Amino acid sequence: MTYRPFIFFQFLIFCAASCLLSLSLPAQQIPAEDPSGQINPPERVTVNNIFVVGNEKTRRNIILREMDIETGVTYDWEAFVELLLADEKKIYNLQLFTTATLTPLFVADEQVELLVSLKERWYILPSLIFNLADRNFSEWWINQGRDFSRVNYGVKLDHNNVGGRNEKLRVIGQLGFTQAVDLNYSIPYLDKNQLHGLAAKFNYFTNKNIPIRSIENKQFFYRNEAEDVLRKTLNAFLTYSFRGSFYNIHYLTAGFHNTRIHADVLEQNPNYFTHGSQRLKYFMATYRYRHDNRDNVAYATEGTLLDLSLTQYGLFSGDDISETEFSVLASTYTRLGKKFHFATGISGSAFFSPRQPYTLVRGIGYRPDFIRGYEVNVIEGQQTIVHKNSLRYELLNIAFDISDFMPIEEFSVIPFQLYLSANFDQGFVRDANRIPENARLTNRYLSGYGFGLDLIGIYDTVFRFEYSFNNAGTGNFFINVRAPL
Repeated sequence: MTYRPFIFFQFLIFCAASCLLSLSLPAQQIPAEDPSGQINPPERVTVNNIFVVGNEKTRRNIILREMDIETGVTYDWEAFVELLLADEKKIYNLQLFTTATLTPLFVADEQVELLVSLKERWYILPSLIFNLADRNFSEWWINQGRDFSRVNYGVKLDHNNVGGRNEKLRVIGQLGFTQAVDLNYSIPYLDKNQLHGLAAKFNYFTNKNIPIRSIENKQFFYRNEAEDVLRKTLNAFLTYSFRGSFYNIHYLTAGFHNTRIHADVLEQNPNYFTHGSQRLKYFMATYRYRHDNRDNVAYATEGTLLDLSLTQYGLFSGDDISETEFSVLASTYTRLGKKFHFATGISGSAFFSPRQPYTLVRGIGYRPDFIRGYEVNVIEGQQTIVHKNSLRYELLNIAFDISDFMPIEEFSVIPFQLYLSANFDQGFVRDANRIPENARLTNRYLSGYGFGLDLIGIYDTVFRFEYSFNNAGTGNFFINVRAPL
C-alpha cells in the first residue's frame, strides 16, 4: 500500500522525538541503600578529603576527573548519595577497573572522608586473532556456507592504560581473508584542565575476495581465477576531542582515504566507484557529538545515549568524490523495577546524492543499523532508519571467585550476568535507484521480533543468542556479539 511508508516515517519521527526529549531529562535513579550504613543520616555533609586506593597504575587525576564530588564542599545528604552513585558509574565506565566503590567514612556528625576503592583491570592484552571476516556469525554460517577461508588470523596487542593516563594503544598484524596492518593511539587529555584530547589511526589492508554489489538483498562476493589481490586500501586519521562536561564530548576528525581495485572489479561492476576509475582517493572531515549517560557503556540498563555525526567525503577539487553523510543514534534505557529494564533506540543515516561508491554504501545489515530476523540480508540505499526495542529480565547476576587457583589478581573474579530479552525492531531503507534485483526489501516497511538470551561476562564481554522472525515470514537462530543498542 503506497501510504504505509509515510505512516511509518511519522511514527519513527515521533519515536525519535521521544528519545531526544528524554535525553534532556535526568535519568531516573533507583533508590539505593544508604552507603554510609547510617540509620539516621545527617541532613547535610561536608567532604574533608578524598582517598583513592587500588590505582596501582592509573593516575589519581584521571579518576578525580570523573567525579562531581569535591573536597571542601557541603552537600545535602540525598544529593550527596545521588552523586556517589553517579560517580561510581562514571569511574567504572572508564573501563579501567573491574570494580569501583565509593564509601563515605564519617569523622564527625556532618564531616566525611570519601574512600574510592578500585580494582584495576589487566591493561596489556596480547592476543591471537581468529575471527570471521563477515558482517556477523549468521552471514558466515548461512550465506557463506561456513567457509573457513573467510577467517582472519594474526596477532593483536592492546594496551588500555599507557602511562596510567587512560591512553589506548592498539597494534594489529593480520593475515587470512583480510591482510591488514592497523595502528591506533589515543590520549584523552593533553592539557592540565583535562579538556582536550587527540587520537591517531592508520590502517592498510588488502583483499582477494570482496563484495562488489548486492543481489537479492545479499552481498555478492567476487574473486578472479588468478587469485589476484582485488582491493588495496589505506586510511589515515587524526581526531581532536573536547570534553567540556562529564557526559558530552565533541570530536573533529580529518583524514585521508585511498583505495585501488583490480581492473576485473570494474568489469564485474562498472559502477563500483561511480567515476570509472580503478582508484578512489579523497580527504574527509567529520564532526561528531556524543552524549553518553549510561550506567554501563558495554551493556546499559538505565541512562541515555545520543550520537550525531556529519561527514564530508571529498574536501578538495582533486578528490574523486564529494559526498555528505549524516548519521544519528539515540537510545534510552529505563529500569522497570529491580529485575526488568526496557531499551529503545533510533539509528539512521542519510546521503544526499542518489549513488555512492560501493565502499560507502549503507543500509540495514551494516552496523549499527540492523533488524532482528534480517541478519543475513543487506538492504542498501541512500537513507536508512531503524527503531530497535528490547524488554529484558535479569535471570542471573553472580560472580565466581577463583583466586585460589588464579595467580593473576585482575582475572581472579569472573562476573556472570544473564538476561532474557523480548525484542521488536522495525525500519525502512530508501533506495533512490530502485535497483530491480534488490527491490524485494528496499523502499518498504521491515520488522522483526523474537526472544533471546544475553550473556555478559568478564571485562564486559557480551554474547547474544536469539531466535527471531521477520515480516517476510522467515525465522532463524542468530548469534551476535555486543549489545544491540
